[in-house]
Amino acid sequence: MRGFSFAVYAALAVLGAGCRQDMHDTPRVDAYEATDAFPDGRGNRTPVEGTVARGHLNDDELLYTGKINGQLADEFPFPVTKTVLERGQERFNIYCSPCHGRTGMGNGMIVSRGLRPPPSYHDEKLRTQPVGHFFDVMTNGFGAMPDYKAQISAEDRWRIAAYVRVLQFSHAALEKDVPAEELRRLKSGLPAAEPAPGGHGRQQ
Repeated sequence: MRGFSFAVYAALAVLGAGCRQDMHDTPRVDAYEATDAFPDGRGNRTPVEGTVARGHLNDDELLYTGKINGQLADEFPFPVTKTVLERGQERFNIYCSPCHGRTGMGNGMIVSRGLRPPPSYHDEKLRTQPVGHFFDVMTNGFGAMPDYKAQISAEDRWRIAAYVRVLQFSHAALEKDVPAEELRRLKSGLPAAEPAPGGHGRQQ
């Protein structure tokens, strides 16, 4: 019996020796490490053409590029509501106003620090740009302005673009553009009435 027990323990010891740390440290190729597994000797492999990272399909051209058929769009990918504009104003004040100022005049804090002022949103050239232009600039940068696609989601870039349109309209609006009832309220010193909920999508 003792001899049988010894044989069992010996067999287990041999099997245990086979389960060394090698089984935990599976052979692998670390980043940028050379390997003889491929003809070019590179461990890093180029992704298969058409590979899309999880969560980054971005199959809506208007939403993710600001373009339709490759041309800058002059419409929004979702309805522009009061909630959309309020979010756009919040994001604008955080990310854009340090350079562009709260009213889009191009007189933000950086100008008072001696840096070059950005153009005013109220210049005729920018007032006549399609709204997709502003989305594209926020996405890809332009001139001295860096891109903000890493900091601001595509949806929020559109909300900011909508708020820029509001700033432009408010700056250039005439008395005749104000509804009669609202004009009477403004002239009487009363606060403006709450706008009706809703809005129109894919419009300027």
